Amino acid sequence: MDITIRRARDEELDAIGELTARVYLGDGLLDFEDSDPYLATLRDARRRAAEAELLVAADAASDEVLGAVAFAVHGGAYAELARPGEGEFRMLAVRPESRRRGAAEALVRACLDRARALGLRRIVISSQHSMTAAHRLYERLGFIRAPERDWAPLPGTDITLWAFTVEL
Repeated sequence: MDITIRRARDEELDAIGELTARVYLGDGLLDFEDSDPYLATLRDARRRAAEAELLVAADAASDEVLGAVAFAVHGGAYAELARPGEGEFRMLAVRPESRRRGAAEALVRACLDRARALGLRRIVISSQHSMTAAHRLYERLGFIRAPERDWAPLPGTDITLWAFTVEL
């Protein structure tokens, strides 16, 4: 594989925040587009790195960041759905020009490995219903839909995030 998974470096954090925001905007994943309040959270990779594990997929030859994901455990600031014994990952983003190289899969597998190393029994994640490519990846890696854990991040709106889980 020509991809390395590692922790994000301090000097990369601002660029990772912008990468994540650009991916979500470019893929049409923000209901309120460039005025979406979630953009500030997406751009704040410094906070993610401080309060969760911010992992990057980097090109093995150039060390260029291809994508990133935040891994969190129950009780952490970035754990929205995780219960005791569970972990979750959020804000998975891969540069459009770097897709189809396995970066997203490598990042998800790294989260699964991290959860196993911590002795967790399950990973739970949220996804928008329109993220069909991501759903295919999750299914291939053993995730199943958990509709009983679907939730609305903005009460009073029609936005519902789908939950998926995988036993470790």
